[in-house]
Order: sequence, then structure tokens, then C-alpha cells
Amino acid sequence: MRLELTGRHITVTPAIRALVEQRIAHILRMLNDSAISAQVVLTKEKTRVHAELTLHARGEHFLHGEATGRDVQTALGAAADKLDRQAQKLKSRWTESKRQGLSAAKAASVAPPVARGAARGSRRAAAPAAPAPATSGRESEARPFRIIRARRYEVRPMSIDDAALEVADNDNAFLVFRNADTEEVNVLFRRSDGNLGLIEPEA
Repeated sequence: MRLELTGRHITVTPAIRALVEQRIAHILRMLNDSAISAQVVLTKEKTRVHAELTLHARGEHFLHGEATGRDVQTALGAAADKLDRQAQKLKSRWTESKRQGLSAAKAASVAPPVARGAARGSRRAAAPAAPAPATSGRESEARPFRIIRARRYEVRPMSIDDAALEVADNDNAFLVFRNADTEEVNVLFRRSDGNLGLIEPEA
């Protein structure tokens, strides 16, 4: 997994990098190393530190958490806890999807004889016996593995309008960029209705 660590008004030392890696290691294990990249931004704000974590996992899932604390360890720990809860929910969805896929596959193993028996009868009786749900269940189980891509991309600063033009001009379904107005990491993605959706971090 690619880790991008940025410090604003704060020096990123080897100790800080080791702390970041330690805090997100549990999340990576929970996701079974399905994380593609992670962006961590640490900002010194007077006497406090603000930590912002964004993790890109397979299936185009983005986990995001941020927090402010008296030091790097406190802020990073609170932000990582938010990512941890999101990772648990994502893992539960993956587990449930696999269970449904396995149940559909089990049903498919007994469906063909029923379909053949129905074929000997009328056409009207044959239609409901088609094992279509089993096929879609297998496809949904395999789909996350087919769309995994080890992408390397630079989180560039740009305006929302420029980001929208880049998504519209390319085949990519999303773009991770740093908002030039707010300096926050944003995600712009193509919606199923043809419009563009914007994901912004919570204040």
C-alpha cells in the first residue's frame, strides 16, 4: 500500500511516520490488506495538531477521518479511531456479500435438475426455474476482485471546476484532489445519473 504523509507547519520525522504506520496497521489487517493507498495530513494549529486521514480501499471505497488534539499522537489516534469504525462497517458489508454469494452458489448446485424437469412441461412453467439469481450472486462475489487496480496518483491541488473537467475528459470514475480553496482532500466521482458527486471532509 502507498502511504503519503504530509506535514503542514510540522516536521515529519521518522518517529512520526512510524507512529502513523502503527496507528493504521490495525485497519490494514482488518481489511485483509485490501487498502490501495492512504493520505495522512498533519497540521500544526497554534498549540494543537489536526490530523486528517483518507484511505482508499478496493472497490473504490474511501474511508475518511479527522480530529484535533494537543499533540500528534492524540490527534492521530482520534482520527484513526474514526477510520477503524468505518473499516469495521466495510468489512461487515464484504462478509455479508460473500455469504449471499455462497448461498446463491449453493442454490445453483440444485437448480439445474429442477430447470430440466420444468423444461419437459410447458414453457410457462420453465421460466421461474431459471437459476439467474445464482449467476448474479457469483458475479457479485467475484466483482470486487476484478476491479482492484494498484493506482499511483498524485493528490494535486486544483479547483472543483478543474477537477470536474478532468473527470469529464477522462474515463476515470473518480478523482482524488486537494481543494485549492480549502486545502482539504476531496473526492469527485461520476454518479450513475450522469452528474458528478463531491465528497468533502466534515469540519
